[in-house]
Amino acid sequence: MQIFVDTIEEYISQIPEERREPFRKLLETVDSNLPKGFVQNMQYGMVTWCVPLETYPAGYHCAKNTPLPFLSVASQKNFVAFYNMGIYAEPKILDWFLEEFPKHSQKKLDMGKSCIRFKKVEDIPYELMGELCTKITVDEWIAIYEKNYKK
Repeated sequence: MQIFVDTIEEYISQIPEERREPFRKLLETVDSNLPKGFVQNMQYGMVTWCVPLETYPAGYHCAKNTPLPFLSVASQKNFVAFYNMGIYAEPKILDWFLEEFPKHSQKKLDMGKSCIRFKKVEDIPYELMGELCTKITVDEWIAIYEKNYKK
């Protein structure tokens, strides 16, 4: 379920009412923990934090003249999704997260390559998600991206 709108407030107004406040709290968690230099915008029908073109003019290799995405939060049909490319690209961060998650949640981790899914908003471990946000700076993300993805 993608919501294509221009602003974050429009996006939030389109998600189910019972998810709005937890969703806002998750966005605030990211904003208050993500290292400086990432910029919040709407990309790919999700709230996304990216490296702006002013910082990394090469941008995202999959979409010319597009800022390099790093982290997204989305309200999908049956869950809230937290996409963190650092987990996908950096094994030590994935290992850290897999070790830490059970300390913060009684639920089984529902995760894809970069997507952490929360079927119930009351199960979002905000403190852990905030700590995950601190793990990679803009410069580190650019270096990881260039090493792993840029051809």
